[in-house]
Parts: sequence; C-alpha cells; structure tokens
Amino acid sequence: MDAFERAQAVVSSWDEELRRELPPGAAIFDAHTHLGTDLDGMVGRYEELLELMDLYGVSRSFVFCLDEPDRHPSFRAGNDRTLEAAARSDGRLIPFVRLALDEGPLEEARRCLDAGARGIKLHPRAQRFLLNDERLAPVFELAGERRVPILIHGGRGLPPIADHLHRLVDSYPEAQLIIAHAGIADLAALADHFAGRAGVFFDTSVWSPIDLLSFFRLVPPEQAVYASDYPYGGQPSSLIIALRTARLAGLDESEVRELLAGNARRIADGEPPREPSRPLGAEVLSQPMSFARIHQYLSMATPLLWTRQQDTVGVLGLALNACDERDGLGHAEELEQLRDLLSAARDLWRTLPEAGDPAEARMIARATFRLLHLADIVAVTTRA
Repeated sequence: MDAFERAQAVVSSWDEELRRELPPGAAIFDAHTHLGTDLDGMVGRYEELLELMDLYGVSRSFVFCLDEPDRHPSFRAGNDRTLEAAARSDGRLIPFVRLALDEGPLEEARRCLDAGARGIKLHPRAQRFLLNDERLAPVFELAGERRVPILIHGGRGLPPIADHLHRLVDSYPEAQLIIAHAGIADLAALADHFAGRAGVFFDTSVWSPIDLLSFFRLVPPEQAVYASDYPYGGQPSSLIIALRTARLAGLDESEVRELLAGNARRIADGEPPREPSRPLGAEVLSQPMSFARIHQYLSMATPLLWTRQQDTVGVLGLALNACDERDGLGHAEELEQLRDLLSAARDLWRTLPEAGDPAEARMIARATFRLLHLADIVAVTTRA
C-alpha cells in the first residue's frame, strides 16, 4: 500500500467512528454545498456530491455554483447548471442563485427564482463588494418579498461585516439569513447583533474546532445549521467536527438533531424558525498539555499545506513526539488515533515533491489536510 492509499484507508476508517457518534436514525441536511469549477481549481461534481450524500445519510442539501470561469455575465451559466442539477436530483438538491452585484443582480435573481431557485447566495470576498454596498438593499428586499433565504459568506478574507449586515436585516426582517462559516470573519460582533434573533442562522462549515466551540458559547443552538462546504469540506471530518464540538459545548441530543437537520429543514420548507434559547459552552477550554501541543503543531502545518510547501520545519515529527508524553496516558485510544493519522499524513506529505503537475500536488495536499483535520478535531475535543 502506497502513502496515498494508506491515507485514504485511514480516513475511511473514521466512517465507523462517525456512525458511533451520530444520534440513532438522525436526519442530516447539508446547508452549504457547491457544484461547478472554481477559479482556484476546486471542482464540485454532481455525481460525487450525490454519492457522498448517500454514503453519509444526507437527505437534502442547499447548493449553488462556484466562482466559475464563465461567471460573466451574472453567473448565468453556473446558475443554469445549478438549476439543472437540482432538477435531476429528485428534490434532494435545493438550488440557490449566485449573484454578482455589478451584473444585473435583481434581473438574474428574479430569472432564477422564477425557474425554481429557492435561495440566494452572496460572496463579498469573491465578488469584491462590501456590506455597505447600496446594491445589497434591493437584493434583501427581493428575498423578503419571495420569502427565500440569503446565504452570505462570513469566513476568511473579509473586513468587519456585522454592523452593515445588521442594518440590512433590520430593514428587511422578512428575509431569512444564513451566515456561512460560523461568521468567523466577525464572530463576536455578529453574535452581539444576531444571537437570539429568530430567522438569522450560522452554518458550521469551518476547519477549526476552536472556532466552533467559540461560536457555540456565543450563539444559541436554534440558530446553527450543519454544513460541509463541499467540495472544500470533506467527510467524515465535516460531520465529526460539528458533532464533537456541539456535544463538548453542551448541546443535548434533541439540540444535536436540530443542528444536523431540523433547523435547515424549516428554512427549506418555509416554516417559521424556532425561538432561540441561550448560548451554551464554556469560556475556558481544558485539554491535556500534550494535546494542546499537538494542536499547536497542526496549526503550524496547515498554512504550509495550503501553499503546497513541504514540512521543512518538521512540525509533524513534533506532533508525533507529543503523542508519547505522560500526561496523555489517560487517553490511550485518542493517542493511538492521533499516531495513526499523523504518521499517515507525514508519509503522504513527503511525496509532495514527486507530484507530476499542480493538480496532483493539490490532490496530495488535500488528502494530507484531511488527515490533519481529523487529528486536530481529536486533539481539541479530547477533554482533560
């Protein structure tokens, strides 16, 4: 078995762990998926998405196009492909229209909503607009009139967005809002404005378990919807990070089930949102020192992988060495899981210089990151 095959086998072995952690018979609704080809080279394929949904028990997904090479004019071609994919899916894919504010956004939104789209996707970083842009108000007004949700990028690469977004939501309260990536771009301010506000939701598609733990201590569980961010987010890590952080934050079984499907189902079916209760979770994260060290080294490894660099610093060796510290002896199972993940990642990462082209290098880097992501989830969510 070569390094890539071993990496795939190790990741696949976590499917059984996921089955143990899912509530029995739980429904799953994915609130954030993409189809198409992005300018950054990522590809979301219809057949692969449906296969993943079948494999992991996902009943329905919100779906929209990526930042496509043929996005001009108005994302029309990508939106048409999204509508076609949804029509093929027998109701499992719920299409959103992606908009560019500088190319007839209202006309494209109306065209696609009339053709069956059931939501609107906005991406201020990719489409280079700010939340004080006057062209957003008519989009929110239209969403309120049509009673469709808006999903807006709230992750990396943005300036503070909470104040301007708050003004839009106040002006157009009929428009339900989903803030993607747990709103980490401006989490504290977004929570100040929207925690406790029915009809404003946050999705869980982030790579950092610490971000999700921080989110759960600020925002009530009724406002959280599970999301993978396919093809950027993968399984089983996408579900495992949501489940483990939710339980560590103190969500009970019924709240976990609502996170996995119930809250998003109400959005999709046009039902009123549940009234938010109170945020959960602790202000302090307690973990064994060795697990904290492992998390630190994996945080150092991530930007190296994302930029397709080798591990010249030796951070994975340091993380593996930390697995042998005595303060982790009460967590033998987790340490063995970490060794398995980290050693497979180290061996695969070493093959990066052998990649024949950028596509192969991207594949190796992404497969390595999947291993490190699972390892980081274990490191952060293992209680002291």
